[in-house]
Amino acid sequence: MSETAGSDGERRAAAALEASGVGYTITRHGPVRSLAEAAAARGVEPADVVKTIVVRRGDDDFLFVLVPGDRTISWPKLRALLGVSRLSMPDATTARDVTGYERGTITPFGSLTAWPVVADSRVPDRSVSIGAGAHGVAATVDGSDLVRALEATVADVTDPEA
Repeated sequence: MSETAGSDGERRAAAALEASGVGYTITRHGPVRSLAEAAAARGVEPADVVKTIVVRRGDDDFLFVLVPGDRTISWPKLRALLGVSRLSMPDATTARDVTGYERGTITPFGSLTAWPVVADSRVPDRSVSIGAGAHGVAATVDGSDLVRALEATVADVTDPEA
């Protein structure tokens, strides 16, 4: 299922972004196959592309983790922050079912459920580009405004990509 401009996912994300009061700029680009391609298409550095990762804490208990593009989730750090001994990533179908977005388009804005958000400590205090509900659609926002609008918990929960 390919999302196109004006798709349900893009409309939900745009409506939620608008309702949040966060200033944003939408960028549309063609298909990309890597973080470097996505960053170039959006006119930002790879570290400024923020990936939205869906993480499962338990049955029907998920959260979003906002991860700078050049970093990866540190599972020990995230487990310690959340006070849990086990976390996992759901498969693509489950992620779509609980967010309304397919992988590559997931954003906390307009998700079917307003899951809690954890933002890596490198997200605030700079401009970032986050997915906007459809393939090839991104929103550039101020990272501090992003974490404030999402009521995100901000913590060091990532490590550099290997």
